[in-house]
Amino acid sequence: MTRTIDIVDYDPAWPEAFAAISRAVAAALGPLALRIEHVGSTSVPGLSAKPIIDLDVVIESPRVLPLVVEALGTLGYAHEGDGGIPGREAFRRAGATVPADGSGQAWPAHHLYVCPSDGEELRRHLRFRDYLRSHPEAAARYEALKRDLAERHPNDIDSYVQGKSAFVERILAVDGGEARG
Repeated sequence: MTRTIDIVDYDPAWPEAFAAISRAVAAALGPLALRIEHVGSTSVPGLSAKPIIDLDVVIESPRVLPLVVEALGTLGYAHEGDGGIPGREAFRRAGATVPADGSGQAWPAHHLYVCPSDGEELRRHLRFRDYLRSHPEAAARYEALKRDLAERHPNDIDSYVQGKSAFVERILAVDGGEARG
């Protein structure tokens, strides 16, 4: 199945969509979830993005992951492993009504990840998000790059993601609190 990469204007409903999904996930996980972070482009006010909410569930350590997998399974999420990215466990939804919280409602498209609180991938997600939130000129450059990549690779998510990598790495290469290059 081919899907088109669609970058849309920022939607002010994204934070509430994150909050609603987060509440359902937090209710199932209880104290296993230290917190749930809104990450990715939809977490940056004003930034155009693929209309998919990214959530990082923060856990104490990988030792609680089996309990988290079980709890998320009750909501209809399936554990997919780390996908080659250590410190970030991915979960797939079984359908539009996941998280299956008993409401039967269809939820916005989202990606759910589980990260240990001391994990490097969580730090990367938060640093990148926070940098874009506090540097509108960098967010504008990132948006232009994403729109260009989506136009050049409309059905190739791997090329789209790879095309963003150098920009992301430049932002994360901090020196004295500011990105280099």
